[in-house]
Amino acid sequence: MTEKSFQHFGVLGCGAWGTALALALRHAGRAVTLWARNPVILNAMHHDHENKAYLPGIPLDASLGFAADLKDLEVCDALIIATPAQHVRATCRQLAAAFSKASLPLLIAAKGIEQKTSALLSDVVCAELPNSPVAIISGPSFAREVAAGLPAALTLAIRDTSIGEPLMHAMASPSFRLYLTEDVVGAQIGGAIKNVLAVASGIITGRQLGENARAALLTRGLAEMMRLGSALGGKPQTLMGLSGLGDLVLTCSSAQSRNMSLGIALGQGQKLAAILAARASVTEGVYTAEAALSLAQKVGVEMPIVEAVDAILRLGADIDQTITGLLARPLKAER
Repeated sequence: MTEKSFQHFGVLGCGAWGTALALALRHAGRAVTLWARNPVILNAMHHDHENKAYLPGIPLDASLGFAADLKDLEVCDALIIATPAQHVRATCRQLAAAFSKASLPLLIAAKGIEQKTSALLSDVVCAELPNSPVAIISGPSFAREVAAGLPAALTLAIRDTSIGEPLMHAMASPSFRLYLTEDVVGAQIGGAIKNVLAVASGIITGRQLGENARAALLTRGLAEMMRLGSALGGKPQTLMGLSGLGDLVLTCSSAQSRNMSLGIALGQGQKLAAILAARASVTEGVYTAEAALSLAQKVGVEMPIVEAVDAILRLGADIDQTITGLLARPLKAER
């Protein structure tokens, strides 16, 4: 395949990240067509040239295309799945029912692990659309900054580099840089686990436990991420790169992160149900915590921070008692 094979991208999902990626692709000179489950949001974006629901204040490129029917995306050369992680399987099933272009490359921009099955999203997509090459887009990237054209560098993970190379060049622009890897597993583990750790980082902020505690959390959280990634066949260098450490540092250090801001609110004493009810966007870490813990248990990996976050989110565990439990863990050598 050549770079010219990827001139038109379809983006499934019109949340903040899907919209931001569409704009990044337009900055790279590619044609882009957006599709969303909710036709009201799609029509509003088309009419207002702005995604007022998820990216207010960012003007949309007038040349963006909008498709209410998935069949209209058959003209595209590749598709980006930017729906919430827990909706990826349903989206793929819709795509399989509507589409005849079965071998079209699918780029997963969602970050998470399927809650019901503890499956990585690449496995979800491959199960539903087995003939399509699958890639992962992951790395430190706040949607608003990418949409505004500010510099960002991300990982593009795909096992077939003959497809990955032209994809990388087709998507790149002076402000949007991609680094290619074949480590599809490592790229996904980094993107998923950092959301859970960001909730923990927010709790530390909300409880005013200090920057020493945050630094310890990031370091030990990275160790958990790398243990799980290695157990599943991911490469340590991937998790020390943009889609692992890079995304972890960004997401755990700024209240722009939905996951960290949720953790801050929890740390300040707000109830999870009330926090989620006030939000339009999905906070992936809430759903990934349980799935990640289940996956870790299946492969025999210990993840005490992830387990603590899951206990707080899913079981309603007392935050102070949970933190005390973490600090009371047996002392051991650092590896």
